[in-house]
Amino acid sequence: MNNKSRFLRGTYFDYTTLFLTLFLTGFGLVMLYSASSFVAHRDYNDNAFYFRKQLIIALGGIFVMLGISFYRYQRLKKFSILLMLGVSVLLFLVLFIGVDNNGSRRWMNLGPISFQPSEVAKLVLIIYMAHICTTKSGLLHTLYGTIKLAAPVIGVVIMVAVSNLSTAIICAMIVVGIWFIATPKPIYIVPVLILGIAGVLFFVNNQSYRGDRITAWKDPESSYQTMQALYAIGSGGMFGRGLGQSIQKKGFIPESYNDMIFSVICEELGIVGAAGILLIFVFLLWRLRLIAEGAPDRFGSLMVCGVIVHLAVQVIVNVSVVTNVIPNTGVTLPFISYGGTSILLLFAEMGLVLSVSRQIVPRGREEVVT
Repeated sequence: MNNKSRFLRGTYFDYTTLFLTLFLTGFGLVMLYSASSFVAHRDYNDNAFYFRKQLIIALGGIFVMLGISFYRYQRLKKFSILLMLGVSVLLFLVLFIGVDNNGSRRWMNLGPISFQPSEVAKLVLIIYMAHICTTKSGLLHTLYGTIKLAAPVIGVVIMVAVSNLSTAIICAMIVVGIWFIATPKPIYIVPVLILGIAGVLFFVNNQSYRGDRITAWKDPESSYQTMQALYAIGSGGMFGRGLGQSIQKKGFIPESYNDMIFSVICEELGIVGAAGILLIFVFLLWRLRLIAEGAPDRFGSLMVCGVIVHLAVQVIVNVSVVTNVIPNTGVTLPFISYGGTSILLLFAEMGLVLSVSRQIVPRGREEVVT
């Protein structure tokens, strides 16, 4: 077998990234049980109802991650356009046949399986953007070429925004992040950013409840959820009440085990515990940066950069919402908040990262990967 075409399995594997991912998942399960046990007992007479569902999906996600880590990620190039078409169809269909939840159609049911196409869009956009910025990099040198490349992804982001503006913003940040890293002409991104800001303003004004969230952000006392989350953070102090001792999770904080789980972390583990978890996220992002720098090709590097942007933006947005730095957007905390589709897709992303890490050629070896 030609050394230049051989997939160097086993020559390198980032066990630190794997450990950090598993640690955050394990910590998330512990906090999920703590944050959801009261509501689960009240609604289902089963303290572990939400914990059990998340545990099953997390275990499945770990196998998905490890399986993808052995997959040669370069093969995804030939599927990227097909994946974009597929997710576009799903996003279109969910607007008409999706499950209505709180006035928004975000979920699709396939028999016993429910999922959010908008979460799938995040992963697909990472793969697609890494692909086109690699194979069509010449178009990034002109404004016309940049707009031409942007058209398909803008269409996907708009379809996501119709039912889920917060996820659309994260999708847009993933696109812009990969774009900014790949393009030699960052100035060409400005028109797209202006278009994106105009789109956000349009969707905010199009739905009254989105405008209400901005009003609540300006006057937090008018938002019950925000105030209860801030009470939880304040009552936790420096070292917290202790694991499992949160008071606000007992029916006071809506979505205490989902979007607002960071407030429970602050109440039970204090500022020190919450800061420690944020440092773990920072360490994970740093490891991903090293993998992106050592990737054997541009496609792998940009794909890892997309995962970095996704994780960083989602953590920042979630923590900012809980602390009322920005208006409430309903974004989960990666690996920790309750949500089957979210954590499964995160594991898939980490599987791609580990697949890239497997092809990093250690110093001193003559083989290269193409």
